[in-house]
Amino acid sequence: MVCYSSSRRVNAFRVNFTFTQDLEHKMSSRYREVEVSGSPRELGRAVGEAARDEIRGFCEIALERVNLTVNISRTKAMQIAASSIAYVEDYAPDMMEEMRGMSDASGVSLEELMLLQVRNQLRSEDAGCTSFALGSTATSTSTSLIGQNWDNDPELDEFNIVLTRRPAGKPALMNISQAGLIAYIGLNDSGISLCLNTLPAPSRELGVPHYFTVRGIYESDSLEGAADAVRRAPRAIPANIMMSTPEGPADFEITIDDVHILRDPQNRLVTHTNHCLHPDLVSINEEFAELINSGPRLERTEQVLRTDTALGVEHLKGLLSDHENHPRSICRHPNDDSGTGIWKTVFSVIMEPEQGRMHLSRGTPCNNPYEVYELS
Repeated sequence: MVCYSSSRRVNAFRVNFTFTQDLEHKMSSRYREVEVSGSPRELGRAVGEAARDEIRGFCEIALERVNLTVNISRTKAMQIAASSIAYVEDYAPDMMEEMRGMSDASGVSLEELMLLQVRNQLRSEDAGCTSFALGSTATSTSTSLIGQNWDNDPELDEFNIVLTRRPAGKPALMNISQAGLIAYIGLNDSGISLCLNTLPAPSRELGVPHYFTVRGIYESDSLEGAADAVRRAPRAIPANIMMSTPEGPADFEITIDDVHILRDPQNRLVTHTNHCLHPDLVSINEEFAELINSGPRLERTEQVLRTDTALGVEHLKGLLSDHENHPRSICRHPNDDSGTGIWKTVFSVIMEPEQGRMHLSRGTPCNNPYEVYELS
């Protein structure tokens, strides 16, 4: 075991925290970068060839990791994955073609690839992420900023890549993603950037898997187009999507029935953790247990971000390294909690959408550097 303390001053707040963590294997601070272009089938084949090892590795452990928190047989899981194919075919045949190309090149069956897309339909998520989006009037550079800590299973780190897709006739996009997913956290070259949070709310077994509607958002260039990309899909699970758009910051609280949009009237700041905030949905919070101190994390985020009228990337790095209320803090470390102690901040991301720039820490941001990735 390694004991250490972290003390960082960022503008008006201070992080003082001492904790014990497991010694992690030494790894590069940069994620591997992959760039592909072409038609849907060509995109999929290129991803499958370039990230074959990561895709196969992710497929090998995906169901095992799901079964840490829920008991589901492989037969049942594969049945849900296979049944989801028809939903995607109706929603976005181009995305299905990309999946087929990825399957061909990686040597992984289409059903196994689909299992990666439906993992969050198989279990109740215990990971708790913190996200925010700032409009240009709130930042020191007069440009938008958006970011989050991705708190999840640390065993997934080795399957993460920074993937740039340049689809023919559609916006280019850059994601930090587990290899094999159709889309994840990131930005496109049309002013859309997004982060993903778990949102406890009613769900159902089948529908268009969440990541395909995320990809649909990247194929849009406006807030209205992004909302339509989600609304037109019959959805299986709820989710929260924090966004930076050409119209300003926004948050989508997505249920299986609708998309509820949260905006700041001044277009300055929107924040979210893991509970419903929209007036039409707050009653749902009474039906679900609080997820990893969601309320206090939101209060802490608001407290920090509203202390300054001109926030920058360094301010946000400080927020995402915050340890108040450890072990259920914004910067999350493994701990002895029997239900959620394995989860940690696997990566932390801050994006500058207008610049096509992503600042990404591999591991907890309090003790790992942020590396810069560019969508040029």
